[in-house]
Amino acid sequence: MSAKDVQLDPVDIAILRELQKDGRIANKDLAAAVGIAPSTCVDRVARLRRTGVITGYTAQISPEAIGRPIQALLTVQVQPHARPLVDPFVVHVRSLPETLSVHHVAGPDDFVVHVACGSSQDLQRLVLDRFTSRPEVARLQTHLIFSTWNGGPLSPYPPQDPAAPRR
Repeated sequence: MSAKDVQLDPVDIAILRELQKDGRIANKDLAAAVGIAPSTCVDRVARLRRTGVITGYTAQISPEAIGRPIQALLTVQVQPHARPLVDPFVVHVRSLPETLSVHHVAGPDDFVVHVACGSSQDLQRLVLDRFTSRPEVARLQTHLIFSTWNGGPLSPYPPQDPAAPRR
Protein backbone atom coordinates (compact mmCIF):
# COMPACT_ATOMS: atom_id res chain seq x y z
CA MET A 1 0.00 0.00 0.00
CA SER A 2 1.38 3.43 -0.93
CA ALA A 3 0.82 6.80 0.75
CA LYS A 4 -1.71 7.81 -1.92
CA ASP A 5 -3.81 4.70 -1.17
CA VAL A 6 -3.98 5.28 2.60
CA GLN A 7 -7.36 6.22 4.02
CA LEU A 8 -6.92 8.80 6.76
CA ASP A 9 -9.55 9.18 9.44
CA PRO A 10 -9.91 12.22 11.74
CA VAL A 11 -7.56 10.67 14.34
CA ASP A 12 -4.85 10.11 11.72
CA ILE A 13 -5.24 13.70 10.56
CA ALA A 14 -4.99 14.94 14.16
CA ILE A 15 -1.81 12.86 14.66
CA LEU A 16 -0.28 14.35 11.52
CA ARG A 17 -1.21 17.88 12.62
CA GLU A 18 0.38 17.40 16.05
CA LEU A 19 3.55 15.81 14.65
CA GLN A 20 3.97 18.68 12.19
CA LYS A 21 3.78 21.13 15.08
CA ASP A 22 6.29 19.12 17.16
CA GLY A 23 7.98 16.07 15.67
CA ARG A 24 9.61 15.30 19.03
CA ILE A 25 6.37 15.10 21.03
CA ALA A 26 6.34 12.14 23.40
CA ASN A 27 3.94 9.36 22.38
CA LYS A 28 1.92 9.68 25.60
CA ASP A 29 1.51 13.43 24.99
CA LEU A 30 0.59 12.83 21.34
CA ALA A 31 -1.96 10.21 22.36
CA ALA A 32 -3.49 12.60 24.92
CA ALA A 33 -3.61 15.44 22.37
CA VAL A 34 -5.59 13.32 19.88
CA GLY A 35 -7.68 11.44 22.44
CA ILE A 36 -6.47 7.85 22.04
CA ALA A 37 -4.55 5.31 24.11
CA PRO A 38 -0.73 5.45 23.88
CA SER A 39 -0.59 1.89 22.49
CA THR A 40 -3.06 2.81 19.75
CA CYS A 41 -1.06 5.94 19.01
CA VAL A 42 2.17 3.96 18.57
CA ASP A 43 0.41 1.61 16.15
CA ARG A 44 -1.10 4.46 14.12
CA VAL A 45 2.17 6.38 13.83
CA ALA A 46 3.93 3.15 12.79
CA ARG A 47 1.28 2.59 10.08
CA LEU A 48 1.63 6.17 8.86
CA ARG A 49 5.40 5.69 8.59
CA ARG A 50 5.17 2.22 7.01
CA THR A 51 2.77 3.45 4.31
CA GLY A 52 4.89 6.52 3.50
CA VAL A 53 2.52 9.19 4.80
CA ILE A 54 5.18 10.18 7.35
CA THR A 55 8.47 10.31 5.49
CA GLY A 56 10.80 11.35 8.30
CA TYR A 57 11.64 13.80 11.04
CA THR A 58 14.09 16.69 10.80
CA ALA A 59 15.55 19.41 12.97
CA GLN A 60 14.84 22.95 11.84
CA ILE A 61 18.01 25.03 12.05
CA SER A 62 18.16 28.82 12.18
CA PRO A 63 20.45 29.91 9.32
CA GLU A 64 21.27 33.08 11.26
CA ALA A 65 22.42 31.08 14.27
CA ILE A 66 24.99 29.24 12.14
CA GLY A 67 26.34 32.30 10.36
CA ARG A 68 24.10 32.37 7.28
CA PRO A 69 21.86 35.44 7.74
CA ILE A 70 21.43 36.18 4.01
CA GLN A 71 18.77 34.04 2.32
CA ALA A 72 17.66 34.28 -1.29
CA LEU A 73 15.60 32.51 -3.90
CA LEU A 74 17.45 32.05 -7.16
CA THR A 75 15.27 31.53 -10.22
CA VAL A 76 17.26 29.74 -12.89
CA GLN A 77 16.61 28.97 -16.53
CA VAL A 78 18.75 26.29 -18.18
CA GLN A 79 19.21 25.87 -21.92
CA PRO A 80 18.41 23.49 -23.34
CA HIS A 81 15.91 22.23 -20.80
CA ALA A 82 16.76 18.56 -21.31
CA ARG A 83 17.53 15.68 -18.96
CA PRO A 84 21.22 15.41 -19.95
CA LEU A 85 21.68 18.92 -18.50
CA VAL A 86 18.96 18.96 -15.84
CA ASP A 87 20.13 15.93 -13.86
CA PRO A 88 23.79 17.05 -13.50
CA PHE A 89 22.62 20.59 -12.70
CA VAL A 90 20.46 19.30 -9.84
CA VAL A 91 23.35 17.19 -8.51
CA HIS A 92 25.64 20.24 -8.63
CA VAL A 93 23.15 22.56 -6.88
CA ARG A 94 22.34 20.01 -4.17
CA SER A 95 26.05 19.62 -3.44
CA LEU A 96 26.50 23.32 -2.63
CA PRO A 97 26.63 24.00 1.14
CA GLU A 98 24.48 27.13 0.65
CA THR A 99 21.55 25.20 -0.85
CA LEU A 100 18.53 24.71 1.41
CA SER A 101 16.18 23.37 -1.28
CA VAL A 102 15.87 22.96 -5.05
CA HIS A 103 12.55 23.05 -6.89
CA HIS A 104 12.11 22.04 -10.53
CA VAL A 105 9.23 24.23 -11.67
CA ALA A 106 7.03 25.01 -14.68
CA GLY A 107 6.92 28.46 -16.24
CA PRO A 108 9.58 30.81 -17.57
CA ASP A 109 12.12 29.55 -15.02
CA ASP A 110 13.18 25.94 -14.66
CA PHE A 111 14.40 25.98 -11.06
CA VAL A 112 13.89 27.87 -7.85
CA VAL A 113 16.82 27.41 -5.47
CA HIS A 114 16.61 28.52 -1.83
CA VAL A 115 20.06 29.45 -0.51
CA ALA A 116 21.52 30.79 2.74
CA CYS A 117 24.82 32.70 2.70
CA GLY A 118 27.08 34.43 5.20
CA SER A 119 27.03 37.83 3.51
CA SER A 120 25.88 39.64 0.39
CA GLN A 121 29.40 39.17 -0.97
CA ASP A 122 29.10 35.41 -0.40
CA LEU A 123 25.77 35.44 -2.25
CA GLN A 124 27.35 37.34 -5.14
CA ARG A 125 30.23 34.83 -5.31
CA LEU A 126 27.77 31.94 -5.24
CA VAL A 127 25.74 33.41 -8.11
CA LEU A 128 28.76 34.30 -10.26
CA ASP A 129 31.09 31.38 -9.50
CA ARG A 130 28.73 28.45 -8.94
CA PHE A 131 25.69 29.29 -11.10
CA THR A 132 26.12 31.76 -13.96
CA SER A 133 29.55 30.37 -14.80
CA ARG A 134 27.89 27.10 -15.81
CA PRO A 135 27.25 26.86 -19.56
CA GLU A 136 23.69 25.52 -19.19
CA VAL A 137 22.55 28.51 -17.09
CA ALA A 138 20.86 30.87 -19.55
CA ARG A 139 19.31 33.23 -17.00
CA LEU A 140 19.34 33.73 -13.25
CA GLN A 141 17.49 36.17 -11.03
CA THR A 142 18.24 36.68 -7.35
CA HIS A 143 15.38 37.42 -4.97
CA LEU A 144 16.59 38.45 -1.53
CA ILE A 145 14.38 37.13 1.28
CA PHE A 146 13.49 39.70 3.94
CA SER A 147 11.06 37.59 6.00
CA THR A 148 9.60 34.08 5.94
CA TRP A 149 6.40 32.71 7.45
CA ASN A 150 5.58 29.02 7.47
CA GLY A 151 2.09 27.81 6.70
CA GLY A 152 0.03 25.70 9.04
CA PRO A 153 0.19 21.93 9.24
CA LEU A 154 -0.47 20.17 5.94
CA SER A 155 -3.87 18.45 5.75
CA PRO A 156 -5.26 15.96 3.23
CA TYR A 157 -6.65 17.40 0.01
CA PRO A 158 -9.43 17.76 -0.67
CA PRO A 159 -10.45 18.37 2.95
CA GLN A 160 -12.31 15.33 4.22
CA ASP A 161 -15.80 15.72 5.62
CA PRO A 162 -16.03 13.41 8.66
CA ALA A 163 -19.73 12.80 7.89
CA ALA A 164 -19.09 11.83 4.25
CA PRO A 165 -19.17 8.11 3.37
CA ARG A 166 -15.75 6.46 3.05
CA ARG A 167 -14.61 5.35 -0.37
